[in-house]
Amino acid sequence: MKPETEKLLNEFLAHADDLGDGVVEDVGEMLGVVPFIFSMLRDRPDVFALSAIADYRISRPESLDAKTAELIAVAAAAGAGADNCLKVHMGAALKEGASRDEIFDTLLIAAMIGKTKVLASSLRQLRDVCGEGQASKK
Repeated sequence: MKPETEKLLNEFLAHADDLGDGVVEDVGEMLGVVPFIFSMLRDRPDVFALSAIADYRISRPESLDAKTAELIAVAAAAGAGADNCLKVHMGAALKEGASRDEIFDTLLIAAMIGKTKVLASSLRQLRDVCGEGQASKK
């Protein structure tokens, strides 16, 4: 790393604890709960500051309203099988004005993409093993 870059990074990280406290507060307000991983990552203030600040900024991009961002987070959490994250982001989506129906439809879309992933991969394998053509009928 260039010395001037390292100097800037070290100056930033000198405030890691203070930044971390602020991020925890902001995220708690945004999500209605402080995620479990925060308590573990706080043991490493430098890692926590870099990771949590990046995640915070990514989760509220200027191009999307908060409700849309949370619905995307719901879909991503569902697709990743991250049940605790899913609950947190469902609550945050409700807090940002999403309806139950909007969350439900978001989950249906996430499930449809998940199903497509399974089918695309497995049907390619079927084709490779059994060859082209329609499924045999018995």
